[in-house]
Amino acid sequence: MAATAKPIRLVHLITSLKVGGAQAHLVKTVSRFHTDRIASTVISLVPGGRMAQDLRAAGIPVLSLGMRPGRPGPLALLRLIFLLRRLRPHLVQTYLYHADLLGFLAARLAGVPGVFWNVRQSSMDFSRYRRTTGLTVRLCARLSPRVDRILVNSRAGLKAHALLGYDATRMVVVPNGFELSRFRPHPPSYGEVRQELGLGPRARLVGMLARFDPQKDYGAFLHTAGLLQARHPDVYFLLAGKGVTFENPAFARLLAATPVDPARLRLLGERPDPPRLLAALEWYVSSSAFGEGFANAIGEAMACGVPCVVTDVGDSADIVGDTGLVVPPRQPQGLAHALDAALSLPEVSRAARGVAARARIRENFDIDRIAARLESLYLDPTLAQASNGGGSPSPMTLFQKGTPTWTDLPRLY
Repeated sequence: MAATAKPIRLVHLITSLKVGGAQAHLVKTVSRFHTDRIASTVISLVPGGRMAQDLRAAGIPVLSLGMRPGRPGPLALLRLIFLLRRLRPHLVQTYLYHADLLGFLAARLAGVPGVFWNVRQSSMDFSRYRRTTGLTVRLCARLSPRVDRILVNSRAGLKAHALLGYDATRMVVVPNGFELSRFRPHPPSYGEVRQELGLGPRARLVGMLARFDPQKDYGAFLHTAGLLQARHPDVYFLLAGKGVTFENPAFARLLAATPVDPARLRLLGERPDPPRLLAALEWYVSSSAFGEGFANAIGEAMACGVPCVVTDVGDSADIVGDTGLVVPPRQPQGLAHALDAALSLPEVSRAARGVAARARIRENFDIDRIAARLESLYLDPTLAQASNGGGSPSPMTLFQKGTPTWTDLPRLY
């Protein structure tokens, strides 16, 4: 893909543009590319989604295949082939498993020179999802040697997908990046959010922002909250994300099966103001049971100066480093013990961890550096020789370079 006077045409294909980690990554990075080098267009498999508005506001064209969620079919493939032939991209970048499969097939049939995938999970429990998801992943593993590059947002994701049969020589680790100007400490949020939630100024807030999904293990979080409520009567638990409401029957059933007092919870559902909510917390918790690659919410909380207690899933332990606490997944007793220790720290110690957490994000995961890394990958001239399965693209992989920690990022990137 030799450099030319004109920008390369890059199509991003994603399953949907609803609020989510992959969608946030797409918006943050594509809006930072130099338009004289890369001309981006985004195609969503399904229509709508709040993130489409953010992309259009940034001047990025957004199209949709008009699919119904969970209803892929040959018509969607034909529509995508038609669109790609009309747009004539130099490169298609896909996000999430179903878009990876559909995008690969359509791009090859449309004669697109280059195809990238984007893997954002680690070890998944496919038994918790539709059977088609597991089938799609197995097909992707078979097809992976014919993809030019597979961008992976975590070391754990690289290893997990290599074990599933993905071609490790195609994989490149590019972590998530964070907007430090948007996610930052904001002292006024401390009082404002408590007032909004009907809490006194001395109430302590622990929170988690995540969609209601088996991967996030809200059962473990609620059980943990129940174990802590007597020992810490001034602590309340803020939970926000799609489906995280008393009105969601599945969440209500889960809540009824745990010992937590509902009066100690503040369930906010999906919110448009995560920076404000995160900046109001004393501690952030990630209780995920499986599947996380690089959890956006952990990095966002840290950027807000909020230390984290996380389960050891995906790269979460490497993200927080020594600024937070790490426990095994699916063990509410262990999570409660760690959070109890966190809540028992003197305020000066908690604040110092928050300062160190933000510094860690700034040093390793600033969004401008991550976007520049992606731009360099898309503009890499060696792709011209590697496209259409014609040879290996010489990616930087962890298997070739050993197993670095995230503190090695300045060398890697």
